[in-house]
Amino acid sequence: MRSVRPRIECLSLETQAASAGLALACCYSGSDEYEASVIAQRRDAGAYGHGQSHVVVMAAATAAVFLFFLVF
Repeated sequence: MRSVRPRIECLSLETQAASAGLALACCYSGSDEYEASVIAQRRDAGAYGHGQSHVVVMAAATAAVFLFFLVF
């Protein structure tokens, strides 16, 4: 006659393995989503500057073109 105890232990082990897998689940669906989140957090922290240097460069280029046409 077979014992019921090993079957119960086996089911318990499967339940524990399934719950352990869920506990280690990542909240990101892929590496692209993770990288986007990291970049957004760094941008919010000011790691990439304020982005206003592009505005200054564009204004300087526009002024240079305007002065070029004004002089000639």
